[in-house]
Amino acid sequence: MGSSKKPLFLISLTIFAFFFNPLIATDNTNLVFKGCAAQKFQDPSGSQNLKVALATLVSQSAEKNFSTTTTGDGQNAIMGLYQCRGDLTNTQCYDCVSKISGVASKLCGKAIAARVQLSGCYLKYEVVGFNQVSETELLYRVCGSTRASGTGFDGKRETAFDMATDGIKSGGLFYTGTYESVYVLGQCEGDLASGDCVDCVKSAFERAKSECGDSVSAQLYLNKCYISYTYYPNGVPSVSSASGTRQHTQRTVAIAVGGVAALGLLIVILMFIRSLMKKKSRSSSGKHGGWN
Repeated sequence: MGSSKKPLFLISLTIFAFFFNPLIATDNTNLVFKGCAAQKFQDPSGSQNLKVALATLVSQSAEKNFSTTTTGDGQNAIMGLYQCRGDLTNTQCYDCVSKISGVASKLCGKAIAARVQLSGCYLKYEVVGFNQVSETELLYRVCGSTRASGTGFDGKRETAFDMATDGIKSGGLFYTGTYESVYVLGQCEGDLASGDCVDCVKSAFERAKSECGDSVSAQLYLNKCYISYTYYPNGVPSVSSASGTRQHTQRTVAIAVGGVAALGLLIVILMFIRSLMKKKSRSSSGKHGGWN
């Protein structure tokens, strides 16, 4: 490959912002951002290799949330991979990756390298030999416009970040959890070593603090990992339906279930009272002016 090539995200980065919170998101296929190389395939075999690589990745996404593939040989060989969020089911992962495959050519045309990030997954590909950026290179970030008020936010966020780092260190490359109304998520690319994953996530958390300040929410995507957090002053409102999230938010689940039960009981009581009032009204009407 020519020496004039620069890393993908230093060549061309077109952003479509959509800030999401995986805790309450219902659509995993919203576009977050895309990065497309400026260079285009000159040989038709490159485009054909890409088509085969995308089909392979889509097929693999029905069975696991991370996979890689290499298609073709020579200077037009394509390396590709996808990564789904750790709390997605195989079906959700497949739907997400399929969406990317369907729009990749529309978003990046015949670019020889690209990354497309959706809410629940991302897919990237490049010709073999394409220059790489570092694992902790910042690709995209968004900081919430709302600022935390009162005291204690920094400490709560810091503890939540520490929990996520420890969780990733001991439990794999994905973690979600809550601490004192701060919901946090961290995930690394599936081929990253555990120690490198921890370093990547720590770097993302530090950048979140320095670049987003006291924003109550943020998302940062680095080359090999990404993190997000959201602070809810009145408590986390709901939980994801995915089992991976529930295991770290048992207290929130209990609150939610208790709230639903209380609401149901209140409705039953109100219906009972209404029924009694109707009976009393009919009885009163029959005594004081109803038809004979």
